[in-house]
Amino acid sequence: MQKFLFEVPVGVSGRHVHLTREHLQTLFGPSYELTKVKDLVQPGEFASKETVTVVGPKGVLEKVRIIGPLRSYSQVELSRTDCFKLGVNPPVRDSGDHEGSPGCVLVGPAGVVTLNHGVIMALRHIHMPTNEARRYGLKDKDRVNVRVGGERGLVFQNVLVRVHPNYRLEFHVDTDEANACLLNNDDIVQVLAPAGEKVLSMVG
Repeated sequence: MQKFLFEVPVGVSGRHVHLTREHLQTLFGPSYELTKVKDLVQPGEFASKETVTVVGPKGVLEKVRIIGPLRSYSQVELSRTDCFKLGVNPPVRDSGDHEGSPGCVLVGPAGVVTLNHGVIMALRHIHMPTNEARRYGLKDKDRVNVRVGGERGLVFQNVLVRVHPNYRLEFHVDTDEANACLLNNDDIVQVLAPAGEKVLSMVG
């Protein structure tokens, strides 16, 4: 039986875009700044008022939210269902890992940006503050399993642990993953060590 470690609240992550300052100004105009609508759970992150249209080989997704703050790279995070609509087949990756990923076209009110890469399906992950990670014997890039109860209960395997002093404890899944087991924001799920060992670290 897998060892129970701790409980964690859920954050369901819908499709969204991260932008560099250069791409923001191309899409919205010179000197443009994002307009914060609400803060997200992770400190410093926020949902902005601004949205873009994402264009793929076979379709488009309109009003895709931009998440701030601005980053050193532009990235589009989609569910598998979104990918079918666009006609793209991105890898499952941690944020910022774009090697071999497809691109797309972003359309804003002031311009267009063509991304040569940067479309991913986000690897499900847990944000953990450093003190909590130490408490449970975990470190950055470890993998754990997460158990969801209820009528459509299941166990998510290969959940990446991301550790930082400023993180707040939260389990992130995309909308497809959440819908499959009837998960909602702020639901509580159980973190398990993989069978036979406390944690499973990634090589390298």
